[in-house]
Amino acid sequence: MNKIPMTVEGEAALREELTKLKTEDRPRVIEAIADAREHGDLKENAEYHAAREQQSFIEGRIQEIEGKLSNAQVIDVKALDNTGKVIFGTTVDIINLDTDDKVTYRIVGDDEADIKAGKISVSSPIARALIGKLVGDIVAVQVPSGLVEYEIDEVHHL
Repeated sequence: MNKIPMTVEGEAALREELTKLKTEDRPRVIEAIADAREHGDLKENAEYHAAREQQSFIEGRIQEIEGKLSNAQVIDVKALDNTGKVIFGTTVDIINLDTDDKVTYRIVGDDEADIKAGKISVSSPIARALIGKLVGDIVAVQVPSGLVEYEIDEVHHL
């Protein structure tokens, strides 16, 4: 299986979620199932079926997180020299050449992406266009409204 790129923060967030699922959510659902079983007939017991469904979701999410963590390639961009090159984990200031608007994005793994927080997935069109480029380079990004050109203003290793 392919390695999944992940920031140090992304790995920590997944580990935190995994711990919560295993130590809080799983025991709570097991207890809910036991309580529902005490109510008798399971065929018509909505509480039992809801708890089993929730248990299934929790177990699936635990497996998913464990799989991602086992295939994670954690990249600590702070430990790398800032050469001005855009790589996974860097924070990039770009300027839209048409509007002169300046935008800052951090290139992160797919699970960490949050456009409102300025975090874009490494597999997004903008990130794919930026990766490997240097400060001062101009990149063209295909967006739904057409081709947009950006100049890379700064690259930060935050």
